[in-house]
Amino acid sequence: MFDSLTTKLGGVLGSLRSRGKISPSDVEGALVEIHEALLEADVALSVVTEFIEIVRARSLEALPNLQSGTNQAQAVFEIINEGLTEILGGNARRVRFAKQPPTIIMLAGLQGAGKTTLAGKLAKYFADQGNTPILVASDLQRPNAVTQLQVVGQSVGVPVFAPEPGNGVGDPVKVAKEGIAFAKAKQHNMVIVDTAGRLGVDATLMKEAIAIRDAVNPTEILFVVDAMIGQDAVRTAKAFLDGVGFDGVVLTKLDGDARGGAALSIAHMTQRPIMFASTGEKISDFDIFYPERMASRILGMGDVATLAEQAKKAFDPASSAKLESKFASGEDFTLEDFLEQLQAMSKMGSMSKMLSMLPGAGSMKKQIENFDESEITRTQAIVQSMTPSERRDPKILNGSRRIRIANGAGRTVKEVNSLVERFGAAQKMMRQMRNGGTAQGMPPALAGMGAGMGRPAAKVIQKKKSKSGNPAKRAQEELG
Repeated sequence: MFDSLTTKLGGVLGSLRSRGKISPSDVEGALVEIHEALLEADVALSVVTEFIEIVRARSLEALPNLQSGTNQAQAVFEIINEGLTEILGGNARRVRFAKQPPTIIMLAGLQGAGKTTLAGKLAKYFADQGNTPILVASDLQRPNAVTQLQVVGQSVGVPVFAPEPGNGVGDPVKVAKEGIAFAKAKQHNMVIVDTAGRLGVDATLMKEAIAIRDAVNPTEILFVVDAMIGQDAVRTAKAFLDGVGFDGVVLTKLDGDARGGAALSIAHMTQRPIMFASTGEKISDFDIFYPERMASRILGMGDVATLAEQAKKAFDPASSAKLESKFASGEDFTLEDFLEQLQAMSKMGSMSKMLSMLPGAGSMKKQIENFDESEITRTQAIVQSMTPSERRDPKILNGSRRIRIANGAGRTVKEVNSLVERFGAAQKMMRQMRNGGTAQGMPPALAGMGAGMGRPAAKVIQKKKSKSGNPAKRAQEELG
């Protein structure tokens, strides 16, 4: 969502890094460009103005105390990062649990914001943590809303309280109250109430939402907003805040191609934290919202922490323990480890999404968008065509071995060569982690899959065609 903003901010910061001593006028020039980039991203003017003033004051205060060169550029970069984190809400906040169960979460927002799907994602998130949620179908207005919630609930294995068919039939306030009573009787420790929305903010919508709020006394009211509607998101949020009130925000459709101003404005304008983010249509496309991680993504530094958390869920504990043991003992990462990680990564979802969390992903936008998801399958086939000794020691992979591997996997020698290069990147990352690098916890195989995408160091150099009639020699020449 923030691709354009990330690219522009990356250009500004790159320009600062290329300078020697940074002067106040350099800072002012950078701030003009950042101001323009944020407005183009649809960030509210008042938020942009405040952010620029914060960065200006802190930067001009810091520069005289720093040596010239990259130190100064890095200091400005860190100030921008801190400012973005503050705008996005500062410290993350979690859902409060009721002292006496059940914890009641009421969802509010406009029609089309994705409340019903979000209700299912939220239920699965809490169920995975050992809670016993139940969904309550109090959206009796939108056609098939009750049926949709039942389908969503079934898909995540969470029961749905739906005594009314909906489609304009039934009393939503009564359903909400009865849903709480049912949850208590069946000892569910969490209730998620799905409420009706409208195409716009109106008196009927507010009256119904307020009535449900007053009837069930929710522990948390979460405002669900479509991140793609730009500044309308902020206006709608303010209307709900004044009318119904809410405790936190959930951003949906963060995988869209909108400019993203809502995410950068809504927390600051409402003084309510963004608590969750929905990043796709699948139930698994759901994350806790961390302001510092989102700021890191916007500035092109990736989101290694989230990536590591997702990897921890997908990777077999025994395999992870074995790799950690290798890591601690100083042993090298092998192609056998690489294969195990690829197999685990296939459970983590879209490779493009994972690659987009890597540092520097902004400069690889086109390559990531065009990434062939079947690449993992092809890579696995190549590794599986190797002998155990070749997987443990790729240095023995001479030209004839590579031809044999390519034929066995149904791939080309060029693809085998590419895999060996990418594996080298994964090995390098493991060594960096061992030496105190910051990417610990991220799957090294992922770095290998992304190695070379858009980076000058991995540029393919066209070599002179070999005149040798020996296939092994020709393959060896391909290695460069």
